[in-house]
Amino acid sequence: MERAHTHFHTQLETRRNLMKNALLTLLGGFSVSVLPAADCKPALAFSLGISGPKEWLKEQKKKTAEFLLAPIIASRDKLNNAYYLLKTGEITFNEDHREAQRLVKVAARDCIPLERGSLVAFQASTGVEVCTFRLIVKNAASLLDDSDPIKVKADAAFNDLIRSFAILDELVESGEPGVVRNSQKLGGAFAETFVALDKFETSIKHCLGV
Repeated sequence: MERAHTHFHTQLETRRNLMKNALLTLLGGFSVSVLPAADCKPALAFSLGISGPKEWLKEQKKKTAEFLLAPIIASRDKLNNAYYLLKTGEITFNEDHREAQRLVKVAARDCIPLERGSLVAFQASTGVEVCTFRLIVKNAASLLDDSDPIKVKADAAFNDLIRSFAILDELVESGEPGVVRNSQKLGGAFAETFVALDKFETSIKHCLGV
């Protein structure tokens, strides 16, 4: 329970940072200037103007790359650990299976349906976005039009990633430890999820121009 509580708050903090980062990036493109009263009419003494063109904003967006890609890298590490546990059995059948289940869920970043009371259930009831990967897409592609081919590919990569995680999670959850350990189907699901994660990371880099 304590581990789940800590994970819940860690995920919320990650989302707060993502949203704060997006806001700072947006506000970074604007500047406020106060004009001397002697040089302008009173109504023009305060003005809000854009400090640079869209290209400047794109350069600022590139600076967020390390921050936006960090959750993807962390998810890949969690998947590697889960796969290692299921294939080698470093602990015991039951313990490594439960830990692998937990690691897959953590790697999915609250982007697949989970048990009642989870962040995903919270999103369903409140409409608040909790999927970290979706937040990453929104941040990385915020300067792109919906019809932009780069954003379209990023959305497609996101959908493929969530589908892969959903299949993998179902297999890990439904199988018995001994059966799961020797399942070629499970190995294929892990492989597909790794590939989907790599493609998603590449699509985010393209959105950021890095």
